[in-house]
Amino acid sequence: MKNRMVKLFSLLTVGSMVLVGCGSSDSGSGGGSGTTVISTVGSTTVATPMEVLADAYMAKNSSVVVEVQGVGSSSGIKAAYDGSADMGMASRTLKEEEKTWGLTETTIALDAIAVCVNPANSVTTLTFDQLKGIYEGDITNWSEVGGPNEQIIVVTREDGSGTRGAFEELVGLQEDRDGNTISTIAATALVQQGNGAVQSTVASREYAIGYMSLGNIDSTVKPLAVDGVEPTVAAALAGTYKISRPLLVLTSDSANDVTKDFLSFILSAEGQEIVGQSFIPVN
Repeated sequence: MKNRMVKLFSLLTVGSMVLVGCGSSDSGSGGGSGTTVISTVGSTTVATPMEVLADAYMAKNSSVVVEVQGVGSSSGIKAAYDGSADMGMASRTLKEEEKTWGLTETTIALDAIAVCVNPANSVTTLTFDQLKGIYEGDITNWSEVGGPNEQIIVVTREDGSGTRGAFEELVGLQEDRDGNTISTIAATALVQQGNGAVQSTVASREYAIGYMSLGNIDSTVKPLAVDGVEPTVAAALAGTYKISRPLLVLTSDSANDVTKDFLSFILSAEGQEIVGQSFIPVN
């Protein structure tokens, strides 16, 4: 019996050594031995160029894996704060509470939020007041703004979307109630997840109106001038198109050297050229 116990103990010891020997030296999940993983989480708008930036950076750094997950700006900011991500992505300015979290904000690009309708719609321009009235439900028919006698289908983004947050702030679709910022977008608005969903909804519904990143505009939708100004790169840079916003990367003071190097790459000439394919580069 004693010999059997000694043999069993020996087998367990060897098994434990094998398991330890099989352990990885990964810096994060998803990488191989010796791989450093950079987790980048947040805005679906920023995620679009970030995926291309990640591929370009990994091509130069074979020991690095950059994981990009588009889940919304609010989630990305929180992930950078609580350490569940190395980088947060946001397509809006930080709220007052978020500014107290000690995160470093880096603007990697600028973006204009374009207000769009179906190409068949005869309306080409709206004033800020008309746009606000449509989204708050005070204007419900296109004939009230010089269009056809048809009901307006209002399309908006989901709660937590950086695009929605920026649009609400810039158009004046927020009010303070008991210390909380409340959206004044009509409850009847059709909510869509992501720029692509808004685009496809407006493209398929003749009397819909929506808003999306300028980089998502194509021939399936028609951007409107707001107060007589078209949503263009030049107008955003000049500050004449007022529905414009920064695209941010958020990092903590404890960011590792590889994360810092990736951020430097994003701001480099090569990185900014990639960003410029969809947005307005800052460098």
